[in-house]
Amino acid sequence: MMLRTSNISAKSFFINATKKNNFLEGRRNLLLQIAESIAKEYTKNEIVNLNFICSDNSRESQLCQAWAFLAAHHYGLNIHSFSGGLEVSSFHRNTIKTLQKTGFSFQLEDFAHQNPKYSVSYSDSRNSIIVFSKLYDNSANKEPFIAITTSKKAEEHCPLISNAIQCYHLPLNELKTFDGTNEQEANYLAISEKVATEIGYIFAAVKEIIS
Repeated sequence: MMLRTSNISAKSFFINATKKNNFLEGRRNLLLQIAESIAKEYTKNEIVNLNFICSDNSRESQLCQAWAFLAAHHYGLNIHSFSGGLEVSSFHRNTIKTLQKTGFSFQLEDFAHQNPKYSVSYSDSRNSIIVFSKLYDNSANKEPFIAITTSKKAEEHCPLISNAIQCYHLPLNELKTFDGTNEQEANYLAISEKVATEIGYIFAAVKEIIS
């Protein structure tokens, strides 16, 4: 069963988000550093694997994976997005709801009470990605990869990620702190938009560098 709860196009949401790139200078420089590293690897191999890593692979890293998946298609780049955690939990229902509200569709592929697998797609793409909570070094995450951590705990683990070409820290607000609050929906959507904006900026820079 395909699950989608929004009339908005994920591609339209993404394009609108990329117009809001009013970053602070330090953040912009970090995004450009990541883009330059991706472009360097892309120039050598014509393919790049990105692995977004947070503590339990349930919220921020999943948002990054989804928007990077869309951005790669939007900019015509052979970049594959993955995600993982230092621990395994599940693809959090609030993350799923947020992505559905911004135009992504979910197909249940493998039901597991604690950690089901979903096929995620959007209306403008013929492809999909399989998402579920997993460790960052799970065999589903192709190597070698550029690691991008989103939590402090994951950043501290960077030196131990042996299969990472490079490791960058792109901190995001921890969404679990908003679960069950009146600000839950607004903050999930705001962080999703922030991720789309920043991923779009990185991928656009990569496209410009390699062209």
